Amino acid sequence: MNHIPMLNRRAFVIGTAAAGAGLALGLDIPFGPTVVRAADGSPEVNAWVVIRPDDTVVIRIARSEMGQGTLTGLAQLVAEELECDWSKVTTEYPTPGQSVARKRAWGDFSTGGSRGIRTSQEYVRKGGATARTMLIQAAANEWKVPASECTVANSVITHAPSGRTTTYGKVVEAAARLEPPADVKLKDPKDWKLAGKGLKRLDTADKTTGKMIYGIDVKLPGMLNAAIKDCPVFGGKLKSFDDAKVAGMKGVKKVVQVNDHAVAVVADTWWHAKTALDALPIVWDEGENAKVSSASIAKWLEEGLDSAQPAFIGNQTGDAKAAVAGAVKKVEAVYNYPYQNHAAMEPLNATALYTADKCEVWCGTQNGEAAFAATLEASGLPADKCEVHKLMLGGGFGRRGQTDYVRQAVAIAKQMPGTPVKLLWSREEDMQHGTYHPVTQCKLTGALDADNNLTALQIRLSGQSILFKLRPEALVNGMDPAAFQGLNASGEAAIGYTIPNLLVEHSMRNPHVPPGFWRGVNVNHNAIYLECFMDELATAAGQDPLEFRRKLMTKHPKHLAVLNAVADKAGWGKPAPQGVYRGIAQHMGYGSYVAAVAEISVSEGNKIKVHRIIAATDPGYAVNPAQIERQVAGSFVYGLSGLFYGGCTVKDGRIEESNFDTYNSMRINEMPKVESIVMPSGGFWGGVGEPTICVAAPAVLNAYFAATGKRIRSVPLRDQNITFA
Repeated sequence: MNHIPMLNRRAFVIGTAAAGAGLALGLDIPFGPTVVRAADGSPEVNAWVVIRPDDTVVIRIARSEMGQGTLTGLAQLVAEELECDWSKVTTEYPTPGQSVARKRAWGDFSTGGSRGIRTSQEYVRKGGATARTMLIQAAANEWKVPASECTVANSVITHAPSGRTTTYGKVVEAAARLEPPADVKLKDPKDWKLAGKGLKRLDTADKTTGKMIYGIDVKLPGMLNAAIKDCPVFGGKLKSFDDAKVAGMKGVKKVVQVNDHAVAVVADTWWHAKTALDALPIVWDEGENAKVSSASIAKWLEEGLDSAQPAFIGNQTGDAKAAVAGAVKKVEAVYNYPYQNHAAMEPLNATALYTADKCEVWCGTQNGEAAFAATLEASGLPADKCEVHKLMLGGGFGRRGQTDYVRQAVAIAKQMPGTPVKLLWSREEDMQHGTYHPVTQCKLTGALDADNNLTALQIRLSGQSILFKLRPEALVNGMDPAAFQGLNASGEAAIGYTIPNLLVEHSMRNPHVPPGFWRGVNVNHNAIYLECFMDELATAAGQDPLEFRRKLMTKHPKHLAVLNAVADKAGWGKPAPQGVYRGIAQHMGYGSYVAAVAEISVSEGNKIKVHRIIAATDPGYAVNPAQIERQVAGSFVYGLSGLFYGGCTVKDGRIEESNFDTYNSMRINEMPKVESIVMPSGGFWGGVGEPTICVAAPAVLNAYFAATGKRIRSVPLRDQNITFA
């Protein structure tokens, strides 16, 4: 989910109607005698496929690559339908400016919510199939034979009756002049040859050798560098600064105000800019928010747990309140989850070049169109005079779906017209001016009958809404539907249990610290709340946690399938190795079903060794199973880092954690062995990058209870004096 700013009224309109209508391939691309050419002169067959005379196939990728493998997966899907030689495939990003000029020829650029493949798979596959059909037709026309007599494999077209052959590179000029077919048939996934295979990633070699260019690497002739400092308290203002005090410092070119709450120094090198910025006398108007602390936020959220307070209802069955009131046994618990930082390895940056009639930006972004729209707004120029050049991201995790750093870069460049300026946030700026995983609390109440069956469950969330801050137009009568991820009655993040009486509520409370889409988003805390409490209920019922869940899951076969898969592989029900304890969890997010079993040991009561995590994922279809396994393992790095280390605290209205010394990430020696079960059941397209993060923490927390008899209901574990062994 990414916020696309309102476009300048003089600009082309990127409307939600256009986004929802999908992509009509070739519809707005000139065909016939005019051939659209790539920068090197090679012809486009269509918006997705460029073929060079040497048979190199260039596949256009609109979504962003930030380590998750989307670039390779999308290329596989196009190449599968294109029937091209995979060894000759390369990729490139189209620019959002080109896409807008061509009536959004490449569709949605947004890369978040594990949507990169699942929401573009159909139209990119059609792009490949359309191109294949046109290339075959071009060869058939040359040979004066029916296209139905021609076959293709590995970029070689064969006319079976005569044995004649040609290659894509030889017929592409003719193909590019043909009218694209109105409709093409896509392959059944069971017939895939490239897609569905664990092919090596296309971007690994360049990353390994240092050839890959990230936003932070941009160098332009005459480029200057900028360092920026925003008001340390969110919502505060810039009162004054004394630029005369730093004007004579080495390399300094200019000190500029950026909007009403930041100041930047432009210099010949970034270090000179930062050194001068640190020496710059600045007076802030911090405002009322400077009185806010973690304690005051927690108190406000705690008040929201009171059932007398107003709340939105996200899921309701039966009468949970009445069932709880008449229960034989009642179980109650309160959990909480903190602010967390994205902490991408590459700090935020963007390079901008502004003149009176042109503005260009070079940056890593999770949404090229949002960055483009931000460039229009900040520059004041229309769409045909702006462009964004998308580069590889050194981590995104949701943070680079926002555009604040793009706006800042353009605002600075406007004050240095004709000179390219690279804005680079310091690590401290990046840590303390993020959009954070929302802070929440949750009160859960369960009712058991005389036979220890779960008859009712109340879940009351209290805390922030990301949509309220970033996409208020997505609220439904004031309610944030995303707050109920993993707890919904149906959809792509549905609860996996059937409970006779269920009530899920959200008391929306929005502190001043800005929330954001942190990888995995709301399922991360909702999975902890639900899955840890399921263990609490099982304990109260005197039942095995797995068996307790299974009884509630008979109407949720896909949830149950992944749960059974991890239990079977872990040997649940059989003795674990001496001193090793198991915990289990399952959830649904981003259209995929996930489950995990964690095996841990505990020493000295507070040192946890996570030996092994068995994880199962059903994403419907698996485009690159090897990459899915890596994504699952990587997601546990994120999930376990969040569990053990990831808490941001607020003091005097500002985030306290400023670098990796105070906001830690797990190290390789702390990483458990991950055994991944990829079990695509077909019939739907789910995400991969985010879903499994959410089951890491509850599986470990449930294992910790099994080992110690102690419930942990507050994250991160560092605050409970619990560490990795």
